[in-house]
Amino acid sequence: MQGSKKLVNTILGCADDSLAGIVACNPHLQILQGHRVALRADLENLQGKVALISGGGSGHEPAHAGYIGKGMLSGVVAGPVFTSPAVGSILAAIRAMKEAGAVGTLLIVKNYTGDRLNFGLALEQARAEGADVDMVVVGDDSAFTKQKKAGRRGLCGTVLIHKVAGALAEAGVSLKEIVRKVTAVKSQMGTLGVSLSPCSVPGSMPTFQLADDELELGLGIHGEAGVRRMKMTSADQIVKIMLNHMTSHSSDSHLQLKSGAPVVLVVNNLGGLSYLELGVVAGSAVRYLEKKGVHIARAFVGSFMTALEMAGVSLTLLLVDDEILSLLDSDTTAVAWSQPAKVSVSGQKRERIAPKEDLEEEESFPPQVPPSPYVRQVLEKVCDRLLSLQEQLNDLDRAAGDGDCGSTHARAAGAIQEWMEAKPLPAQPSKLLSSLAKLLLEKMGGSSGALYGLFLTAAAQPLRLSDDLPYWSLAMDAGIKAMMRYGGAAPGDRTMLDSLCAAAVVLRDLKKPKANALQILAKAVQEAEVAAESTKNMEAAAGRASYISSARLEQPDPGAVAAAAILRSVLEGLQSKPSQSMIQSVA
Repeated sequence: MQGSKKLVNTILGCADDSLAGIVACNPHLQILQGHRVALRADLENLQGKVALISGGGSGHEPAHAGYIGKGMLSGVVAGPVFTSPAVGSILAAIRAMKEAGAVGTLLIVKNYTGDRLNFGLALEQARAEGADVDMVVVGDDSAFTKQKKAGRRGLCGTVLIHKVAGALAEAGVSLKEIVRKVTAVKSQMGTLGVSLSPCSVPGSMPTFQLADDELELGLGIHGEAGVRRMKMTSADQIVKIMLNHMTSHSSDSHLQLKSGAPVVLVVNNLGGLSYLELGVVAGSAVRYLEKKGVHIARAFVGSFMTALEMAGVSLTLLLVDDEILSLLDSDTTAVAWSQPAKVSVSGQKRERIAPKEDLEEEESFPPQVPPSPYVRQVLEKVCDRLLSLQEQLNDLDRAAGDGDCGSTHARAAGAIQEWMEAKPLPAQPSKLLSSLAKLLLEKMGGSSGALYGLFLTAAAQPLRLSDDLPYWSLAMDAGIKAMMRYGGAAPGDRTMLDSLCAAAVVLRDLKKPKANALQILAKAVQEAEVAAESTKNMEAAAGRASYISSARLEQPDPGAVAAAAILRSVLEGLQSKPSQSMIQSVA
């Protein structure tokens, strides 16, 4: 069965082609060679000022490249569709800012696990190189009444942070002061979305289904499920439900509105809504807020942060004062930033007219001595297993997010296969794991790539001391500890950690004298598979699945299933005697 039709050249190249097209039509932008990174063409004008970098997965256009320009972003880093950008590309963008003479760099990141991981990794590496870098994580989602462990999702309000921070940076404000001001601003903001239809990643089926008479309240910008499904009703009624939900005192994430309080309103097209409908929603929002005594200082209407072709809309409210208004009103050359009249919406005499369409729009691998033929055999079995599980893992993932877990692991398997063909495999286990970590960070993408990269990088450290059996148990524990520290998950949170931690407990028997490695590994694999299956009875507390009701998560976690499958393949690779051709291939 084919996915929804998309007007692209190739599925794999659509993110690159889209960014290249935006740059081709805007002389003020340029591509950073070798990376999916767009920059201001006049980087020399950043000298002595703070640079701003944002980004994330593609599919949210005009975010983020549309907000590059004087008075907004200095550059953006784009990942594949709905997938976090590569750490190496983020780091390259930071280096470009430093080279241009910027006195510091601020990373503006939406609150999603993959973005936090990858931008955080790049930040740490840049700081190690001497760069002055800081990061602000934006979480403006007002959907959930109770706080989630993963925090509030980053939505359209992030664009307002781009504008405020950009105005401050253009005025020469210090990095520390910009961070202080935007941190205060983002705490005064809330966003809520509603969808009439799903979206679909190029090459994949829609992320969820809605009946013709249904809509979904509080969904995410990757097609994650919301908090409530409702029957279709009028735009006025839908807007009323949305704004009441955003401001309800019973919600942990509510926005406190007082009569007469000045706000900025953003009415954001999620991608597939007509501009006629957008105008109707905007009018409904203005009327309802003014009826409540809220003073609308500015209203922004258009496509600011989309979710591919999703037919839906989000509303963002930001409490403002005169200083914040002046920053939002300041000039920018960013092509996607709307430029409304710099006067209040409320208090103006208006006629009731028909809705009108807005006018917006190389890593070198040192030669190694031949490794054991078991290494190649293990890697081949891992790759074969992940490729065979692609559709099964995608099906499991559709219940919790964008349905790409299998595709992500298959991409990793393909990258490993190409690497084995092109490069001699390192003989030392620590170098093998480090090399695999770098490969997956660059090629796998998403939070999975970052998590596997973290695991392998940390696991390689004990093996630098020795590759005796006890050190493999230490390596497993070190990898898990790194994933927990940076990924924010723990055993029992319905993630791949559930499989890995179950195996790690058994693998500690490798520290015993005269331990039988294969017997211990076989038992560890069994425990990992049992743990993976048990995740279907858990409530997710980390990653995108944490936003889904536990009643709707009826299958095992795809990450846990994948981790157990990898361990099973490792065991099978070690149990089988390598063929003569494989022995010759590493000789």
